[in-house]
Order: sequence, then C-alpha cells, then structure tokens
Amino acid sequence: MFQLTMKTTFLLLSFLAFAVLSTAAAAPEPVLDIAGKKLRTGVDYYILPVFRGMGGGLTLASPGNETCPLDVVQEQHEVHNGLPLTFSPVNPKKGVIRESTDLNIKFSAATICVQSTVWKIDYDKSLRQYFVTSDAVEGNPGPETTDNWFKIKKDGEDYKLVFCPTVCNYCKVICKDIGIHIQNGVRRLALSDAPFNVIFKKA
Repeated sequence: MFQLTMKTTFLLLSFLAFAVLSTAAAAPEPVLDIAGKKLRTGVDYYILPVFRGMGGGLTLASPGNETCPLDVVQEQHEVHNGLPLTFSPVNPKKGVIRESTDLNIKFSAATICVQSTVWKIDYDKSLRQYFVTSDAVEGNPGPETTDNWFKIKKDGEDYKLVFCPTVCNYCKVICKDIGIHIQNGVRRLALSDAPFNVIFKKA
C-alpha cells in the first residue's frame, strides 16, 4: 500500500510539473521595442517601418474628399514619426504585450472628428478592399467587436501587424497581414498579401 501511494504521488507530481512547464512553454513571447524592452500596456509608442526610405510612422488622415472618418495612414517622409499609439491586450490585466495575441491599437491623440481613435477594419465597396480605419470600441471582446482586434507577429527578425481576431470562437473571420495600399499618393494601411514590417519606438 505504501509503495502504491508513493508511486501515485510521484505520478501526480510529475503530471503537475509537466503541466506547469507546458503552460510556461506555451506562453507567447513578449513584443520588444527597438531598445530591446518589452512593450507595455498603456505606454505610448511609435510604429515605424523597418526599411528606410519607405515612409515614416503612422497617423490619421482622410484619403478622400470626406473629412471624417479618419483612416490609418503612413507618413510620406521617414523623418516624421507620426502619432503615438497604445496597445491594449484582450486581457486588460496583462501588462506586457505578447506576440500573436489579440489587442486593440489606439492613437493617443485628439481629432477634429467626433470619434474614437481605436483601430478597426472596414470594407470599401468601391475599391473592393479592406482598410484600417478608426472609430472602434476599445475592449468588449466578442462577436460584435471582431473588426477591432489586431495581432503583432514575428516575420523573420522583424514584426508585422496582422488581422486575425480570435475573440469569437464561432465567428468566420478573415486572416491577413496588414500592408500598404497606395491611393492617390496616400499610403493607407490595408489587408494585404505583402506585410508592412515594423518596429516599435517608445514615444
């Protein structure tokens, strides 16, 4: 009986140790800024292109004749960092931004439009293209907010922005990289087969 108890205890402890190690191994890697520091919730950052000579940081603008709503676009000149942004993970208690995890992206800026600066995906019927725009709801993960969640993923040694929300298990969603769509000289963020490789700089 004693041997059986010891064996059972050993198996139980082994299972628990394996479960702890598996959970730790499954935790996504933290996203790092250009200084090698972990991205933190609520801290302002600039999203900048990896490759020089390919424009600057990200900002809000209206690419058409309408003043509002505002789309997410890239600055024309690389000397411009654009507007600072914050990242909010699907679990608001998590202080570190991790790879391949649903998150909201929000500009830390006021606009002339009566709208939020939280990112979302919107379909342009005339151009038959999904663009990244603003005026989304922050938080509240679920079927009503699937358009508002993005991910940061590794792309080789760099990072890329991805739209592939997993906040709704039964929802049918699109999964694509975020790239650059040039329209009338304006570099708009859009769903694309060619990712926009980025770095993160603390503002």
